[in-house]
Amino acid sequence: MLQHIVQWSLRNRFLVLVLTGVVAALGLNAARTLPIDAVPDITNVQVQILTKAPALGPLEVERFVSVPVERSMSGLPQVTDLRSVSKFGLSQVTVVFEDGADIFRARQLVAERLQEARDAIPEGYGTPEIAPLSTGLGEVYQFEVRGPGRSPMELRSILEGYISPQLKGVPGVVEINTFGGELRTYQLELDPALLLSHHLSLRDVVEALQHSNGSAGGAYIERHREQLLVRGDGLIGTLDDLGDTVIANGDDGTPILARHLGRVSFAPAVRHGAVTRDGNGEIVAGVVMMMLGENTRAVVDRVRTRVAQIQPTLPEGVTIVPFYDRTDLIRSTISTVARNLAEGGILVIVVLFLFLRNLRAGLVVASLIPLSMLVAFLGMRATGLSGNLMSLGAIDFGLLVDGAVIIVENAVRRMSERSHALGRALTPTERDELVLSSSLEVRTATAFGELIIAIVYLPILTLEGIEGKMFRPMALTVVFALAGAFVLSITLAPVLASLMLPLHPKESEGRVMTALRNGMARALDVVLRHRVATVSVAIMMLAGAIGIAATRGGEFIPELDEGAIALEVYRLPSTSLTEATRQTTALERALREFPEVDTVVCKTGRSEIAMDPMGVEMTDVLVALKPRDTWRFGTREELVEAMEESLREHVPGIVFGFSQPIKMRMNELIAGSRADIALKLYGEDLEVLRERSDALVRVLREVPGAQDVRAEQITGLPMLRVHVDRQAAARYGVRVEDVLDTVAALGGIQVTQVYEGSLRYAVEVRFDPATRRDLSMFESLPVAAGRGQTVPLSQVADLEEETGPAQIGREDLERRVTVQVNVRGRDIASFVADAQQRVEREVPLPPRYRLEWGGQFEHLQAATERLMLVIPLALLLIFVLLYTSFGAARPAAIIFMNVPFAVTGGIAALALRGMPLSISAGVGFIALFGVAVLNGLVLVSTARHHEEEGATATEAVKRAAVERLRPVLMTALVAALGFVPMALSHGSGAEVQRPLATVVIGGILSSTLLTLFVLPAVYSWFGGRKHPWTEPTRGPAETVDTPQEGQQ
Repeated sequence: MLQHIVQWSLRNRFLVLVLTGVVAALGLNAARTLPIDAVPDITNVQVQILTKAPALGPLEVERFVSVPVERSMSGLPQVTDLRSVSKFGLSQVTVVFEDGADIFRARQLVAERLQEARDAIPEGYGTPEIAPLSTGLGEVYQFEVRGPGRSPMELRSILEGYISPQLKGVPGVVEINTFGGELRTYQLELDPALLLSHHLSLRDVVEALQHSNGSAGGAYIERHREQLLVRGDGLIGTLDDLGDTVIANGDDGTPILARHLGRVSFAPAVRHGAVTRDGNGEIVAGVVMMMLGENTRAVVDRVRTRVAQIQPTLPEGVTIVPFYDRTDLIRSTISTVARNLAEGGILVIVVLFLFLRNLRAGLVVASLIPLSMLVAFLGMRATGLSGNLMSLGAIDFGLLVDGAVIIVENAVRRMSERSHALGRALTPTERDELVLSSSLEVRTATAFGELIIAIVYLPILTLEGIEGKMFRPMALTVVFALAGAFVLSITLAPVLASLMLPLHPKESEGRVMTALRNGMARALDVVLRHRVATVSVAIMMLAGAIGIAATRGGEFIPELDEGAIALEVYRLPSTSLTEATRQTTALERALREFPEVDTVVCKTGRSEIAMDPMGVEMTDVLVALKPRDTWRFGTREELVEAMEESLREHVPGIVFGFSQPIKMRMNELIAGSRADIALKLYGEDLEVLRERSDALVRVLREVPGAQDVRAEQITGLPMLRVHVDRQAAARYGVRVEDVLDTVAALGGIQVTQVYEGSLRYAVEVRFDPATRRDLSMFESLPVAAGRGQTVPLSQVADLEEETGPAQIGREDLERRVTVQVNVRGRDIASFVADAQQRVEREVPLPPRYRLEWGGQFEHLQAATERLMLVIPLALLLIFVLLYTSFGAARPAAIIFMNVPFAVTGGIAALALRGMPLSISAGVGFIALFGVAVLNGLVLVSTARHHEEEGATATEAVKRAAVERLRPVLMTALVAALGFVPMALSHGSGAEVQRPLATVVIGGILSSTLLTLFVLPAVYSWFGGRKHPWTEPTRGPAETVDTPQEGQQ
């Protein structure tokens, strides 16, 4: 098969070149349109259901909203997790589906069940709605609407009424989430004294306004052979219209208007959140949310273009000022990847030229590098992969050209030998014949080697969940590039070699290569005389590496430096929004003292679309940083420690934890927790959950490496409970509904709506500020009774101050509280092992209460378990391929020894650089296996061919090691040097790439030494076609022929 492909390519060289040009053009187009992001979107397939219930506390939200929604969703197909958060005025239910589930079908299933939930929720307690179709990476662009001299209400109206509709029209934008400012309402602020003086109740006002805003159609009137449409317009359009609305008529027939009962004005609705910036007070912010599956870079570019178009049309003095742009991180991360790839490619090309000492041969091999990448781009585009740190971060150009290196090196050597033997330059026909024969001599071995390199990536393709979404794109991209390199090496490489290699080549290895060969021959003499010692040393090194690995600890994936810091700030649940904004302003001023900080934005409470269900006691802080070269601190960790000290000094009374924006959002969406580790405690009684979670916090804080340890605040929210006295209400003829309406009017009862163009504003009836501030006035509020009378609220209800739940979390239909821990200064796996021992010993749990460990540790555990199952299967498949290649078990086993001994160097390299084992390092080990096997395959194939020519096993393997020294060193060096820039990089994203590159470089060094020294010792011992127990050691042969196809 391979022979026919190579022959066809050489007969149709022009067609091969044309087809290569077409593939290159398609690849360039794919690269141009490839979605680009910083990291893969690892958000699981989930649908969020949000319900606003302004009148309800956490217990009522759980009972009347969250539980009905949960029950309606249970039993849906492919659901793996069902969790909810119930807070004051808000329910958030998250339905998580299996990986691979279609998100649109999932949303349809949820939407169908949602009607069942709506029917189960009492009227007036909120309407559940599905959140926008976005992900953890969806918040791609955030901006401030700034207008000196304008009120927060004006700025928010400009944002919602003018800016948002235009930005929503940008392709790829699913929603504009408003945060901060004041939502304008038409408000009638009732004075209770005026209500009493006019003998009116709250019910009278509400009903009158509800019936005083509308329009009607009277069909049409025929007149003079024409029809005249009739319509009645009674819509409220202005504040004057609202104030002039008749509520009732006095005893003397005088109309009582709305403005006679209180103040009519534009007023803000009850606020559940605020945004402050840089210590300068509140701002109005907008968050652009990207549609799932869109190209981040393209969407943000389109948003920036639209913002530039909107700016000149805004009212005078109003501007849009961005403070977060995802493309900044994308640019820096992709720049790191591109720089590493370019530097690695240059190093690979330099090595090719130095070893081949033939410019044309080097160019033939080097041409496969960009062409293989273009093939990879085609595959990525076809499978919907994005170009990011993970998908492009494992590409090693050295791996891609390994096959071409062996083919071209063999062709150059064979052509030089033939030209020297003939004493003249070769003819083009002779060159073609030699290119064909030399390609076929080594193509089978290298084909098996490249196939094995591709096979070792199969375990990564089996990963599921978060780890699968993180690493599968990497494996697929490498497989695409390897497939392209393989096809090009048997088509384009022979064609270019036949066209470009000189007809009278002069192969000159140079002094270095000659010295290496001579030194290699002498070293092999020593090794082959002391085979037992050589193998024993190798085994001891392997045992030592295994021992070192046991002490390295483990983590899921090194943390990507996003170029920004995120803080979570927590206060007492009783903290007011005014006090929270005062504290955030102080926090911003403290952080702005650091010259490394560019801007600080604090988001307190929740936004208009409450995808992040925070109360006013919680604040998310975004700290944008200046470029690293302007910092006083060497690392981000040092900067964070300095910030911690400053905040403890300047902003006492708050609890805070440090993270990064994308990481924090991803952790929350995936695991329901923002921290590295989430310890979930399940049970029914909230008091027991609180007491046990506090005990867990105390224990975890004592574990070395624990940072930002805290439990969810499930209690401590002060409440004024108005409990209806039904007997008293019956005596006065008071309906319970009227009592509850009186309570609701403190926050505002929406009675109707006013339309201004395409915008709608609520009309609210609310008691005036004086009543809302004074508890005694609240107790005397008039409640409608029978026969048009009113009674004070305190006569028909008991008012009691109490402390209630701040929030109630549920998962899989059970209550749960989460204890969050960030780990700093050590790996997660060892931290969890220590923590689990202490928790089990010091925190006993009552019956029917249980603990689960989640967060990043859960992903690490899941990935490790799956890899421990699949990697042995892949190694078995490699052995089967080796056996198939040789038709014998012994040579396959000898080559297979390269795999464990390659691990030795990888572990040693990690230990020298102080890195823990991680999934990134594991991917490096997997890539290493293929390179290790390839070199052993080439060496053993050559040795067995020499045995067929009559050499003994010892003589054959010694000749093979010396003769194949150049291709072995070349393949090892190009693979290792391709990763050197990645291993030494310090740019954005380098944290994830460094462990992988470190493992490959260290492992290639150890596997190359094994291939050149230990493998010959073992082969001479028992690897030959005969058992040469007593064979003498001979010197290397002067000439060598590589094995013909089918003779391996």
